[in-house]
Amino acid sequence: ALAGLVESGQIVGASALVVQDDREAYVGTFGMADREAGRPMARDTVVLISSMTKPLTGVALMQLHEQGKFQLDDPVSRYLPEFANQRVHAGEDADGTPRLVPVQRPATIRDLLRHTSGMLDDGDPRGPVHALYRQAEPYDPRNTLAEQVRVLAGVPLVYQPGTRWLYSPAVEVQARLVEVFSGQSFEAYLQQHVLDPLRMHDTRYAPRAADRERMAAMYQRGDDGTLSRVADADVLKIDIGQPLRPGSWGLVSTLDDYMRFARMLLGGGELDGVRLLQPATVRLMASDALPAGLTDTSWLRGNQQVGFGIDVAVRTAPPASAREASGEVGEFFWGGMANTLFWVDPGNRIADAGLARIERG
Repeated sequence: ALAGLVESGQIVGASALVVQDDREAYVGTFGMADREAGRPMARDTVVLISSMTKPLTGVALMQLHEQGKFQLDDPVSRYLPEFANQRVHAGEDADGTPRLVPVQRPATIRDLLRHTSGMLDDGDPRGPVHALYRQAEPYDPRNTLAEQVRVLAGVPLVYQPGTRWLYSPAVEVQARLVEVFSGQSFEAYLQQHVLDPLRMHDTRYAPRAADRERMAAMYQRGDDGTLSRVADADVLKIDIGQPLRPGSWGLVSTLDDYMRFARMLLGGGELDGVRLLQPATVRLMASDALPAGLTDTSWLRGNQQVGFGIDVAVRTAPPASAREASGEVGEFFWGGMANTLFWVDPGNRIADAGLARIERG
């Protein structure tokens, strides 16, 4: 199937790795990592994983939860005062002035983890709140994580906390909480407590010179179906000399590196004798946490029977039709902008990473 996608020109390159019961069941690489350089896709190709950064942030924060640093239903403002007295956008007055109302209840850390905090979808360009968001420039690479989160806290919410699921920059706030609870920078904590214990030696924010020689390019599909290369500078927006280290995106990784993370989750928080989380915490992360009766879930459910846990989607029912993606109930997963994907199927003891479908839709 992956070879066919490359041969038909739908994608430039792909790689996939499947592990079952700690045994490598499948590995395959197809097409090119860098078409212009003539460099084929390889098992050690370094790929921008974008939003697949989020589950690593969730693991880091849940380690601190296990240490008793916070409770899931604590208000965010208890630890980040800039989130006190938030307001919700409730339309505009006749003269176009935004109308803001108080929150009915403060957003909690649980809301951050499941995208029900009221924060806007940063990929949706519509509406006056998004205009304010863009003006604030939270992703200015000169911002520290603390500065970025202060900017985000100053933007009005777009719905009352707990009433909708909307993909959002909430994971940046999760990363900032890691800093508050640990006393370390988020990057240092992630390195010391997640990446190093898992021996994920090729996963980092700012690629080294040696990494760039193995980096996969990204390609954009045009209206006519052709794939044109996205400028490297537009792909790698994290630089060694700049402070921005988001919790939501920005890491690069390899097939084998990310598989070590997936295998740790499959192992109930443990891999090769090193425990990062307790099994009960992993089960919590992989359980649907959406409020009962919640129907406004943006694009989350789409063509799939899924809910949302802690920084991962969770399959809650078998496919209802042949149009839906296949998968087992209890499987949890997440992907990234460049069509990267991982999933864990605890029932069948399977972990999968597909890190290099090099195409941005």
